[in-house]
Amino acid sequence: MPRERKSARTRERILAAAAQVLSRKGWAGTRLVDVAEVAAVQAPAVYYYWSSREELLAEVVTVGQQATLEHVVASLAAMPADASALDRIDRAIAAHLEVVLRRSEFSLAAIRNAAQLPADIRERQLVGQHAYADVWRGLVEDAVAAGELTADVDARAARMLVLGALNWAPEWWNPERGPVEDVVATTQHVVRRGLSTPR
Repeated sequence: MPRERKSARTRERILAAAAQVLSRKGWAGTRLVDVAEVAAVQAPAVYYYWSSREELLAEVVTVGQQATLEHVVASLAAMPADASALDRIDRAIAAHLEVVLRRSEFSLAAIRNAAQLPADIRERQLVGQHAYADVWRGLVEDAVAAGELTADVDARAARMLVLGALNWAPEWWNPERGPVEDVVATTQHVVRRGLSTPR
């Protein structure tokens, strides 16, 4: 039993190291020797847990997608039942930026490498991507149904633009220039002003 626990911890350490390296060096630049160095194991040890570099990195992306989805869904579930549609969009924006910029190296790695995945792996990852898109589709559709989305906004375009902006944040945000909270508040302000029905 102790040996199994040690093996599980080693696997988790390698996976976390892979997320760290992948988020910084990208799919093409991530080498197993770099992952092994961060995890403090010998490079061949990686093959005890994963059959290939691609299998390891694909798991990182899957874990990252799931972490983002679960954090956003949990944040929305914690809101009062009578929260407005735009308040729920505000909360989703905050949850997305929190998990990507501060909470999960896995989420960061998944977002930064979505466009770099080989075709066969990308096909598998689309399931998780569609599940997350469905959450946002529901948020925007609820805003339309509640009359909170201005009539001259294309709902699909709005959803894609908001998600695109959220996913681009890791490329420019620098913690030395301001906290995550400032990015969240600014994003919420821009999105709400852009989507909401004029009073």
